[in-house]
Amino acid sequence: MLRLGLILYVFIGTTLAGSAMVAALAAGYDTTWPVVISSLVGFAVAAPVAWLVARELYTGE
Repeated sequence: MLRLGLILYVFIGTTLAGSAMVAALAAGYDTTWPVVISSLVGFAVAAPVAWLVARELYTGE
């Protein structure tokens, strides 16, 4: 399940970080730090999301 979680983290992390960056830019935060912080928050949120998705796919319930 770890391998599946890591593969999912690559895709989910990129998607959530990109979405957070677009949201920050759309909100008018167009300097460096808000964009970097939003991408780091996206990657941090992606870890539990990838674990939940991997657990659901692995168990098949």
